[in-house]
Amino acid sequence: MDFRLAGFDSPLFATLHHLMDVPDEADKSFNAPTRTYVRDARAMAATPADVKECPGSYAFVVDMPGLKSGDIKVQVEDDNVLVISGERKREEEKEGAKYLRMERRVGKFMRKFTLPENANTEAVSAACRDGVLTVTVEKLPPPEPKKPKTVEVKVA
Repeated sequence: MDFRLAGFDSPLFATLHHLMDVPDEADKSFNAPTRTYVRDARAMAATPADVKECPGSYAFVVDMPGLKSGDIKVQVEDDNVLVISGERKREEEKEGAKYLRMERRVGKFMRKFTLPENANTEAVSAACRDGVLTVTVEKLPPPEPKKPKTVEVKVA
């Protein structure tokens, strides 16, 4: 409500009016995504991956051209989330050379995968060959079916 329309033009009412509008602005800032969230979302969207289920394992295949093993990090978080992350750094420019076009992506990358219940998070391996990272997560052996318990019937 604008207090000036009701004939209240004093600074006190203007201050009260401004204070009453603050919650609307505060609500907008609380609902806005953080910079970290936006950066992580972009990094995840720009890192395509293939996921394969094999008889004894799961394989996660991610293209990582030009990266060294030290630039890639593979982790298991919260006992069931596989995280593949890292950073591709821009090459140092040589004197006299300038880019005419830059299309290769640089910066951080990340992918998160929720692992199935039968994934053995203690048996995770990663290998990078020819610019392709393959992370293998072994499967847990299937639980043995419970045998029915036989109860002897006694005659009373």
